[in-house]
Amino acid sequence: MQRVVNAEWKPTVPALVNLVAASGAPHLRAAFAAAGLDGIRPAQAVAQGVAALERYGYVTRVPDPADARARIIELTPRGRQALRVMRSNALDLEKRWEQVLGERRLGELRETLRMLLSPDSTESPG
Repeated sequence: MQRVVNAEWKPTVPALVNLVAASGAPHLRAAFAAAGLDGIRPAQAVAQGVAALERYGYVTRVPDPADARARIIELTPRGRQALRVMRSNALDLEKRWEQVLGERRLGELRETLRMLLSPDSTESPG
């Protein structure tokens, strides 16, 4: 999973929860392969998801000037609006979590999630 490296980026706690949940996917794919289980293709699911987003007008695919085989996926105004709605919803959810946990505990949860996403946490112990 590619990580965004931007000191100014402050993801919401719900976004961090999703990233932590998704971070196990590479290990799961490796486990499927080791067990001889084929036919599970997350990349196809991504392509299907992008096609659906394009069909509904959230993204467009344009040729990559550096690689004729590749396409660049760009957000449309509708896609940017969807991101604003998602961010607003995540911020509202984070506020509700803060009411339950308190500011200190929510901050600790945020830091814990960031630790789980750090490159050091992907190394196997032992």
